[in-house]
Amino acid sequence: MTTPHELRTVTTKVPARLDRLPWSRFHWRIVIGLGTVWILDGLEVTIVGAVASRMTEPGSGISITSADIGTAAAIYVAGACFGALLFGRLTDRYGRKKLFMLTLGIYILATVATAFSQEAWYLFLFRFLTGMGIGGEYAAINSAIDELIPARNRGQVDLAINGSYWVGAAIGSLAALALLDTDLLAADLGWRLAFGLGGILGLGIMVVRRHVPESPRWLFIHGREEEAERIVEQIEAEVREETSQHLPEPGEAITVRQRDVIPFTEIARVAIKRYPRRAVLGLALFIGQAFLYNAIVFDLGTILSGFFDVESGSVPYFMAIFAVANFLGPLLLGRLFDTVGRIPMIAGTYFGSAAVAVVLAILLINGSLTAWWFFLLVSLTFFVASAGASSAYLTVSEVFPMETRALSISLFFAVGTGVGGITGPLLFGHFIHSGDAALVALGFIIGAVAMALGGLAEVFFGVRAEQQSLENIALPLTAEEAEADARNEPSPQSLRERGRPEEVRRAERERDLRVAERTARRQERERAGVNRYRPGTGSSFYSPGMVGTAGTSSRSAAMAERRLDEEIEQVARTLAARGPISREELEQAVGGRSWGPGRFRRTLREAVREARAKHLGDDTYGPRGR
Repeated sequence: MTTPHELRTVTTKVPARLDRLPWSRFHWRIVIGLGTVWILDGLEVTIVGAVASRMTEPGSGISITSADIGTAAAIYVAGACFGALLFGRLTDRYGRKKLFMLTLGIYILATVATAFSQEAWYLFLFRFLTGMGIGGEYAAINSAIDELIPARNRGQVDLAINGSYWVGAAIGSLAALALLDTDLLAADLGWRLAFGLGGILGLGIMVVRRHVPESPRWLFIHGREEEAERIVEQIEAEVREETSQHLPEPGEAITVRQRDVIPFTEIARVAIKRYPRRAVLGLALFIGQAFLYNAIVFDLGTILSGFFDVESGSVPYFMAIFAVANFLGPLLLGRLFDTVGRIPMIAGTYFGSAAVAVVLAILLINGSLTAWWFFLLVSLTFFVASAGASSAYLTVSEVFPMETRALSISLFFAVGTGVGGITGPLLFGHFIHSGDAALVALGFIIGAVAMALGGLAEVFFGVRAEQQSLENIALPLTAEEAEADARNEPSPQSLRERGRPEEVRRAERERDLRVAERTARRQERERAGVNRYRPGTGSSFYSPGMVGTAGTSSRSAAMAERRLDEEIEQVARTLAARGPISREELEQAVGGRSWGPGRFRRTLREAVREARAKHLGDDTYGPRGR
């Protein structure tokens, strides 16, 4: 076995073998064991907002003020930033599995320990450690998910997992309703159990994670290719046994230069020297959304209780509605980032949320807001802002080179959130503690200015990344094919082409032409007339707080499109051979259930749209021409 110090250039089919696997229980384990971290994050952030007002009341069992709540929120964010940087680097050096077990363990211990808080300093300490665990989770989890989920399913899986952030937020709010009910639990017990809820969920997740292997992609790129091959063989054996299918031959091998780790200094150098305007853009977007989000989400409960006389036991109702508004923002507006375009939508969401926040601040100063009108305006602000906040992560994942993508997000998250996410809760906490509505309104105005500056940065420095290959947006640092051309040497691709029969190359060219035409038709359909304004997630649905999330690479997207072409051909051949059959029989005949969640439905829809299949009514399909 190669040691980490014996790094060399290797050729492997491990990625192709993982990407051609049918959907199985193994992939569900990945989704459940790793993807649920966003539920934990949403739960952690929202439940603090829901129980914060109870913790400041007499008889809560802890002596803290609303200013202390803001300080605790700032310390939690600081811990997340530190954890993202520290554990992100350790994840790349020591592996995904070691770190996603370690960071989850830190989170479980810290959030349970928070439940025993009696003094402010104790609360601050364990909120920092809880934040460290969550921040560390991001880098390990996002990289592992992207490396273990097949390319054809990765985009859909990422969207579903990312949206689960707000599922956690809703769970936290609804759970707090029971936990803060003094008829059920004492005032000094309910909020403590709220923190313990995260630990219970974490323990369940850890049980599943024990059966998730180390990422084979990480292993072979870090000099452990033999171990990577062994893990892939075990996964393949499990999938064969479950599906009783013969696995197709894997695609082409790739050649990689093994490495140890990319230092943050190199990422900073690339960002500042090669892409200074993009660096300014990333920081402006992150600072703006981090200030507004962390300031309001952590302190919303204390604002409602302190200025609108909402009982602490009723705050979770508001927080649950708030979570739904945040979820609907990217869910309904996400598609517009792909069709209308990145620059107008990112700038529009940042300016739009800033404008609503200013209106809210003016009405707050005038004293003309009831609790429900205040909450309506806050929810509208964050309906728009949630899509904008998501776009900050999307932007940084798109505009920097492939080799630095995940760590770039960690770096920009840490710096941007460190500036905006720490100062926001600190400032708002002290404004709320003052009892002066004008100061709270000033906090909203400052948040609006931060968001507006992010919008201005997008107007002047934004990148038109929609429908573009990531390699066209930012050229990879190691472009081996370009280096080969520069030396007048045949590229690996041309050498592979020479060794293939002409009929194979012709079939692949025909397939690539079909894929290109299909993609062009889809893009034209989505961007034509009023279709471009239809609601939906698109490919831009990212949830706040997601460190290390990289957009699906163009190579993976191309592989998914080629796989879709193969599935359409399989449907067409089956219908031509068997004639009209029911949808259920067709799915069984082609093995559609193993294609992944929703995959057969999409393939059948595309086949009908392209006249490769015909819907005969009564859930029956036949070959074209009948």
